[in-house]
Amino acid sequence: MLLKLKLKSLLEGHPQFGISRDTHIFRSRSSRSPEMAPPILSLALPSETGRVLSIQSHTVQGYVGNKSAVFPLQLLGYDVDPINSVQFSNHTGYPTFKGQVLNGQQLWDLIEGLGANDLLYYTHLLTGYIGSVSFLNTVLEVVNKLRSINPELTYVCDPVMGDEGKLYVPLELVSVYREKVVPVASMLTPNQFEAEQLTGFRIGSERDGREACNILHAAGPSKVVITSINIEGNLLLIGSHQKEKDQSPEQFKIVIPKIPTYFTGTGDLMTALLLGWSNVMRLKIS
Repeated sequence: MLLKLKLKSLLEGHPQFGISRDTHIFRSRSSRSPEMAPPILSLALPSETGRVLSIQSHTVQGYVGNKSAVFPLQLLGYDVDPINSVQFSNHTGYPTFKGQVLNGQQLWDLIEGLGANDLLYYTHLLTGYIGSVSFLNTVLEVVNKLRSINPELTYVCDPVMGDEGKLYVPLELVSVYREKVVPVASMLTPNQFEAEQLTGFRIGSERDGREACNILHAAGPSKVVITSINIEGNLLLIGSHQKEKDQSPEQFKIVIPKIPTYFTGTGDLMTALLLGWSNVMRLKIS
């Protein structure tokens, strides 16, 4: 305890370390014995922007999932702890791939391991590709667990289900996202096809996209970004923020010229940057 107090006193005199007097890490830990080691450095020196638990896919070659999301968030000043929902040799757009898939129990084992060492304080949860109902249900348990520790947790969900009219996850995941995940998400970042699956609303215009955002707001999340609506050869991004439930949301659009080729990992990067910059701007304003 003396070491912790000395460390706290030292760092409070040096604001460049990014630690404030009310940081959570120096709260009382009466359950710890005097012989136990102090918290790890990443918790003792927390980021001013936040700590992110990112549950996404991982590939050895290429940049998708956590390989697209973690480094950009770190560049923005976040502490990021990745959990790889799958570990594949390469992304599934190749003729073949090999690797391992994490199941729900294995995910929960990791969460229990973090909890046993008081390492479950996060400001943000970020989720991307999830391939099974059991794993997604466990993610919902993770949301509840993290919010029991930090009620202000921001959950940013990229509901990766498909694109261009085709599902690439089991059909039963759609109803789980719609009925269970959307209501607990803080920010949702579907593409056009995914927004249609979640709302049951056909999107063929900018006006339709704005209305789809309104439908999703009514279901739960205060922030919605439909990342790509294909209209007349361009991609339209529509963002929507409903600050209060009884207020009309603030909405905007960005027209993006469409490049006639296919890229992987761009949606994962987009969602990570939306998390990163929306929070950074909020901190600057406050």
